[in-house]
Amino acid sequence: MSDFVTALKSYGQHFLHDKTVLERISDVVKQYHNGEQLIEIGPGMGALTTLLLRDFSELTCIEVDNRCVAYLQSNVQPNAPGLKILEADFLKVNLSELLVQPTAIIGNFPYNISSQIVFRILDYNENIPFMVGMFQKEMGHRIASSHGSKEYGVISVLAQLLYDVKVEFDIAPGSFSPPPKVMSSVISMRRKEHISLDFDIVLFKKIVKAGFNQRRKMLRNGLSGMVSKELLQEPVFQKRAEQLSVQDFIALTKMIGQANA
Repeated sequence: MSDFVTALKSYGQHFLHDKTVLERISDVVKQYHNGEQLIEIGPGMGALTTLLLRDFSELTCIEVDNRCVAYLQSNVQPNAPGLKILEADFLKVNLSELLVQPTAIIGNFPYNISSQIVFRILDYNENIPFMVGMFQKEMGHRIASSHGSKEYGVISVLAQLLYDVKVEFDIAPGSFSPPPKVMSSVISMRRKEHISLDFDIVLFKKIVKAGFNQRRKMLRNGLSGMVSKELLQEPVFQKRAEQLSVQDFIALTKMIGQANA
């Protein structure tokens, strides 16, 4: 078995090799961990995996690349009886079977699917108390951005509805092999303790997506198809989507829901 797996562009692979950065990620996980089982997405050659196994006796890795799976089986698993390796695509794996108890999601996520990973986490949020993940800096900061900023968008609102999102630190390209062309960021998402979803969540998502679909225009342009002309006279519809906080979107959803009832 080769001692090295070459990163493939098709998998969006950039292997993190900077020990200082790896230690920092591990420290963030330890800081937030409260007895949850751990799933690492895209372990590659196990740089982070090995560190996590130093502090946690059990870890499940989900890896789509069979070369990396073989590497982990040969080089990491023999010394780690608590390591379980699944050769699978996280976006397709049956999470209902995996998330039978509270589970933290960790990983140096492939940048080309990182937003889809977040949306999957949101779909299963009841079983995922926290996530610590590596993203392209632009995406990481977007998920964590506040209303009023240019980065703020659909993924910001949907993530912050359920989780407290924080940019933990940024990472330069030289920490990876091969170096990506962009800066990277590690962000954490910790599920809010008191989430009251006393509104139509399907309508909420529809409103958020429609509002940001024409983000440069006032909300009355994007939402005209689902709101009466009378209601469109309300002052909130003269704002742009990026000006509304998560709470503002909740209030707007309740207003539209009552008007359409």
